[in-house]
Amino acid sequence: MQTNLNGKVALVTGGGRDVGGDIARSLAAEGAVVAVNYSRSKAEADSVVESIVAKGGRAKAYQADISVNDQVKAMVAAVKEDFGTIDVLVNNAGYVKYQRFTESTPEEWRKQIDVCLYGAINCCHAVAPLMIGQNAGRIINLVGDSSRIGEANLAIAAAARGGTIALGKSLAREFGRNSITVNTVSLGLVETSHSDPEFLEKNREKIVKAYPLRRIGKPDDIAPMVTFLASEASSWITGQVISVNGGFSMV
Repeated sequence: MQTNLNGKVALVTGGGRDVGGDIARSLAAEGAVVAVNYSRSKAEADSVVESIVAKGGRAKAYQADISVNDQVKAMVAAVKEDFGTIDVLVNNAGYVKYQRFTESTPEEWRKQIDVCLYGAINCCHAVAPLMIGQNAGRIINLVGDSSRIGEANLAIAAAARGGTIALGKSLAREFGRNSITVNTVSLGLVETSHSDPEFLEKNREKIVKAYPLRRIGKPDDIAPMVTFLASEASSWITGQVISVNGGFSMV
């Protein structure tokens, strides 16, 4: 399978840790130059960059709050100045507040929607002209399975990510004539550094029973699919929502 990304430039939002970090390293391992976006976790983003460079790759960290349009435009301009273009956009960054809907606040709704939905919109809007200009590109959005099947205590995040799915399908139709593919990867529960260890330990047995593969996901379960969708091997796949979720949902 042809997943070589030599000569390609990839921007990974939230690329400084966990799923985003593994995606950045996977893309770099296939030859891509990787722009690692972070909002606050500079040390972690620098660590991802260092791990890529240590293996002979090229990468650089870029700070931007993706919910702020001007910051995204400035980041994309900086990546273009440094590396010439952006061939692959991975909208990975997100923010989720797990709580009962009736106990949530408008401020919390806004933050989740700003990061999860507007963040993806901002990044797509800033990067699309580069891809259209070169008549080629890959956009990969990451969402949680709650956006497809619904989940208690995640109503706002599910709504925001549901919007991201609709965004991806619409852009796939709009950008197809420019040889730009747009796909979405839908995740099950992935254990990361910011997972609640006490909650997982208390509920692990119950949780894994909901997964036919009988385990919770790991960040490196996700990166291979994203890398495939970033590559030439996926050139006739667009507008799709692909689950990487241990069988949690089978939509």
